[in-house]
Amino acid sequence: MTEPVLHGYFRSTASYRVRIALNLKGVAYADAFHHLRKGEQRAPDYLALNPQGLVPTLEMDGAVLTQSLAICEYLDETVAGHRLLPDGPMRRAKVRAAAQIIACDIHPVQNLRILDRLRGLGLAEGQVKAWAAQVIDEGLDAFDRLIAGEEGPFCFGDQVTLADIFLVPQLVNARRFGVTLRWPRLAAVEQACLALDAFTKAAPQNQPDAE
Repeated sequence: MTEPVLHGYFRSTASYRVRIALNLKGVAYADAFHHLRKGEQRAPDYLALNPQGLVPTLEMDGAVLTQSLAICEYLDETVAGHRLLPDGPMRRAKVRAAAQIIACDIHPVQNLRILDRLRGLGLAEGQVKAWAAQVIDEGLDAFDRLIAGEEGPFCFGDQVTLADIFLVPQLVNARRFGVTLRWPRLAAVEQACLALDAFTKAAPQNQPDAE
């Protein structure tokens, strides 16, 4: 069987999510790096692989998979071991909802592509960063309230789920934009996650392309 190849970038939070999921599942993979700030994701050979020109892309099982949420769910459905979604349709729906706050509502409107468009419209750098910080703050506040009734140490009990996999990278991004992390529950979840090898090995600073 050919070893999976993960196309990513050390600072990409979406790539970070997939690295965590692969680690939790015990899947060995090779890296292919694309420097986003240098525009390497728009190279013709990469666009032939992923027409969106985004990371991550996972080559696995003879197919090309895109979008971090879809990749994580594919791994959960096809690879034995740690389950990323709990038993029961209601619990799975709640975990998906939490993950999607980040995947669908926070990250897309504060990523590099959108921030570059704001710069192109003439916004000053301070305004651009303030936009990103506000989006993150509002989204994390909603996330915190969504899991408020759940037991710890993780977002939904005593096992890491998709919600944790998406939260931890977003907290890294929050710090980059100067967001005050005013949610003790989220900080406690992050601490519990970072005690696990799957998370520490996936961290941006521990990647071969880290700068």
